[in-house]
Amino acid sequence: MTTEENRKINKSDEEWKEILTPEQYRVMREKGTEPAFTGKYYDSHEKGMYRCASCGSELFSSNAKFDSGTGWPSFAEPANLEHIELEEDRSHGMARIEVVCKNCGAHLGHLFEDGPKEKGGKRYCINSVCLKLEKNG
Repeated sequence: MTTEENRKINKSDEEWKEILTPEQYRVMREKGTEPAFTGKYYDSHEKGMYRCASCGSELFSSNAKFDSGTGWPSFAEPANLEHIELEEDRSHGMARIEVVCKNCGAHLGHLFEDGPKEKGGKRYCINSVCLKLEKNG
């Protein structure tokens, strides 16, 4: 786990509000969640690299994306484990694992253990507003 002081990008709330849309700020900086089946990428089948919408870090390859039926983009694994960190999340009376961008500290979503067994059984459930697809080709 990385402490706030060790992040590569540290910005004030005001600076993040200038960079992010109100919805991105709510989800990425205030740990919100976009409504299911509303995000830009939940049903996307385009190929490429999904990057952090606030800092551009490579997060997930489209090759790891699968249809979980949950209404959010779901990935079996990150593109690079060095670009994410996992933190305990006990909010809302639940015990979950939060997925955070290691570079800028943005909340991305949560990790669940109900992914495809043939791909390791993990489901990185990520909010679309946290992602920017860099298409191949």
